[in-house]
Amino acid sequence: MRIKEIERKTKETYIKFKINLDGKGEYTFDTQIPFFEHMLSHVSKHSGIDMNLFLRGDLEIDCHHSVEDTGIVFGKLLSEALGDKKGIFRYGHFTLPMDEVLTTVALDLSGRYHFKYRGPNLAKMGKFGIYDSELTLEFLEKFAMHAKMNLHVLVHYGKNRHHIHESIFKALGKALKMAIQIQDLDTMPSTKGMLE
Repeated sequence: MRIKEIERKTKETYIKFKINLDGKGEYTFDTQIPFFEHMLSHVSKHSGIDMNLFLRGDLEIDCHHSVEDTGIVFGKLLSEALGDKKGIFRYGHFTLPMDEVLTTVALDLSGRYHFKYRGPNLAKMGKFGIYDSELTLEFLEKFAMHAKMNLHVLVHYGKNRHHIHESIFKALGKALKMAIQIQDLDTMPSTKGMLE
């Protein structure tokens, strides 16, 4: 089983996060940020990755450090759980329709970081409860950086801001499910013989 757990404490956040890449998409969240939990639940459900997250952050300031640090820890967990990546499919992509929104997420677990977003300006979509809409990009960027992946997110079109955010997280889950699946344990998915 590809299971990893991290406990991380800084002056801004305290995080205990456990994942199981070979799970059933079950999750338990205690973050004090309801919208963030709602988005993470989509990643878990659609990737099949079990997640158990406890998060406390300096919410008296805002949610920035909490969401950013969760992205960092999730990325590290994914990278560690994948190990040498032998046998994985490596690439993942999914185009997800959600009512009037259409979103594509494509990723490569290459060991190299790159993040690109194209679509409506998420930073100008206001708040979802205490969650600032711009934090979705912050989370995705830090997740990709610390997972050492290429991550490309394209929102083709859409109007409803909730649907736009939700479609991104759902498509991310679907793309991750494809990329982390084991196809042949005797094969490294690179002509170099390694991924780093």
